[in-house]
Amino acid sequence: MQLDLNSKTAVVTGASRGIGLATVKSLIDEGVRVVGAARTITPELKETGAFTVSADLSTAEGVATLMDAAFAELGGIDLLVNNVGAGDAVEPVGFLDTGDVQWQGIFDLNLLSAVRVTRTALPSLIERRGAIVNVSSINSRLPAAGPVAYSAAKAALTALGKSLAEEFGPKGVRVNTVSPGVVRTAIWEDPEGFGGKVAAGAGAEHGAFLAQIPDAFGITTGRITEAREVASLITFLLSDVAGNITGADHVIDGGTVKTI
Repeated sequence: MQLDLNSKTAVVTGASRGIGLATVKSLIDEGVRVVGAARTITPELKETGAFTVSADLSTAEGVATLMDAAFAELGGIDLLVNNVGAGDAVEPVGFLDTGDVQWQGIFDLNLLSAVRVTRTALPSLIERRGAIVNVSSINSRLPAAGPVAYSAAKAALTALGKSLAEEFGPKGVRVNTVSPGVVRTAIWEDPEGFGGKVAAGAGAEHGAFLAQIPDAFGITTGRITEAREVASLITFLLSDVAGNITGADHVIDGGTVKTI
């Protein structure tokens, strides 16, 4: 399938690893000029050939740093992927153990980063009749599946995408959401990360915990999703091949979500 993305420009947030890094690679393979943003620029991101920007996107100042650099490098923006999320504030704790600082940190990174980046990019996206993909989570549909603040922030991000699609669709901008389930990234695979903490809380060895996730989560395909699979979906949605898809939330979770 020819996606005809050659010579397009894109900004990808949360680009240093996982879904963001895979998306940068996928877009560059399609001939897109990419600005990849992350708080820490990894060697893997540098190796993609993307123009990189180090910025803390949970702050307005960090977003300004990114967008100033992106416009200077690209001239204008055709495609935007709001992928940055999760963050150090996400812990496997309950509602009563989640204080205001954690709530604010999670919303700043998972929701307000997308609000601020999108607001700055939209004039260019309107001019170029571009496309946006926001990366949410099945936690927005299954709030009991994860930390309450994270689930609430992702639900808000999904709602934001629907509203943006409705408001700016008549102006030529398509907006879609991608909601992954468990993806093979550092969030789950790092023994010190979220997955490691969940395993420790359950009294399980980390490797054994990861191996039983498909059964425990009811994943129909029997395996967790690979980051490149999510990136392929994102890339498709950004292309004109998906030209009449907008305002939709595309779940990629191996069949975890059973409801209609």
